[in-house]
Amino acid sequence: MRHHHPDEARVKEFGLKEMWNRERHHPQHPRRRGFPRADHLQERAATVPGWTKPIIIGRHAFGDQYRATDFRFPGKGTLSMKFVGEDGKVIEREVYKSPSAGVALAMYNLDDSIADFARASLTRPGKGYSVYLSTKNTILKTYDGRFKDIFQRFSTTSSRPNSTRKKITYEHRLIDDMVAAAMKWSGGYVWACKNYDGDVQSDTIAQGYGSLGLMTSC
Repeated sequence: MRHHHPDEARVKEFGLKEMWNRERHHPQHPRRRGFPRADHLQERAATVPGWTKPIIIGRHAFGDQYRATDFRFPGKGTLSMKFVGEDGKVIEREVYKSPSAGVALAMYNLDDSIADFARASLTRPGKGYSVYLSTKNTILKTYDGRFKDIFQRFSTTSSRPNSTRKKITYEHRLIDDMVAAAMKWSGGYVWACKNYDGDVQSDTIAQGYGSLGLMTSC
């Protein structure tokens, strides 16, 4: 079942107080707190003619836009981001000197959760499928770069069984390139995505196989 989340029109239509944060009020929120999930498709004939084998979308269902803090700022000023460690160490970065009113978004993720996602993606695909992680690390050099680095570490270390390491090919690709490749390839691989990317691409792939109703989550 697909859950639809309120936009401004829904808020007005149903007399809601506000658009609640999706992650904190999602029906599946308790299991989203630290566990990766996979949205995948049953095998059947695809409406994209070249797709002759299943495409498995691994979605890292934690953090990113779904647990972000966003707000409006009223006018000219300086936007900054600050982290205060338990040891008292402070890291602060200036984000933008704004000339006028606007909006801001802060999002996060955790090394441990990314590592769990990498481990699950690289040890559970089955059928000897290759694994591809897609990010936009050319833009988000530190944020997406962290996903890339942790996946790379798990793809080459002893955290993966020897039998799995021998059977599975792993590669990182820019999401732009991966989207184009997915349309040309025949399937038979695991596509590991960040949270929002997985949300979008699982719907896209499901439509390519005929219907959102064919999708199952685990």
